[in-house]
This record gives sequence, structure tokens and C-alpha cells, in this order.
Amino acid sequence: QVQVVESGGGLVQPGGSLRLSCTASGFSLGTFAIGWLRQAPGKEREAVSCISSSGGSSHYAASVKGRFTISRDNAKTTVYLQMNSLKPEDTAIYYCAAAGGLPGGTTVQTIGYYDYWGQGTQVTVSS
Repeated sequence: QVQVVESGGGLVQPGGSLRLSCTASGFSLGTFAIGWLRQAPGKEREAVSCISSSGGSSHYAASVKGRFTISRDNAKTTVYLQMNSLKPEDTAIYYCAAAGGLPGGTTVQTIGYYDYWGQGTQVTVSS
């Protein structure tokens, strides 16, 4: 059974940091490009960041560039999203998603390309 699981969400004050983690079962996370996407109340889901299966390429939305960092561990069993300098507008449910069948250096910028999705983890930035 394919499963993607996010963890690490929570409540943080503006300017604070959180690190989200993404793990998977039922498929090899290391062979998929992995993305983080988010959906705020009343808004459409948007792509935040993506890392290629090789780990050598990454992409960030303009709104998070310079504040968020995506990475994957050497064993490629976990993908992280380090979020620094958090703002209230970063409040959303954050989803991890996996896209397969891509060359090792390819990142995904279109939501429709993702094959598997997690259930999401809530991130709330508030004082």
C-alpha cells in the first residue's frame, strides 16, 4: 500500500522556524521527485518547493525563496523542508507529494504531475 506521511507541522511565532519531514511506504522515495505544496484557507493549492530524485536540483516558489530549504537524506528515505523566517502568510496545510518516471535531475513545478500525496500537516504562524 502506497503511503506518504508528513510530520513536523505546528504553531510558531512570526520569524520562527519549523522543519517538515516526508517519508513514504510502498514505493522507493529515492526514485521520485518530491515536492512540498501548501493550501491556505480559501486559496488554491500552490507548489512551494521540489527536489529531484537525484537531489541535485531544486526549485522554490518566489514567495519562499531564501527562507525555505528542501533536502533529502543520503539514504533518500526522508525529504525535509526547513522553513525559516516564517510569516503569517505561510500559514497553510503543507502536503508532501511524489512524482515518478522522471529523469534524475528533473523537478516538478506543475501540481498535476504528482502521483502520490500525503494527508498534509498544519503549519500556523501566529503571535
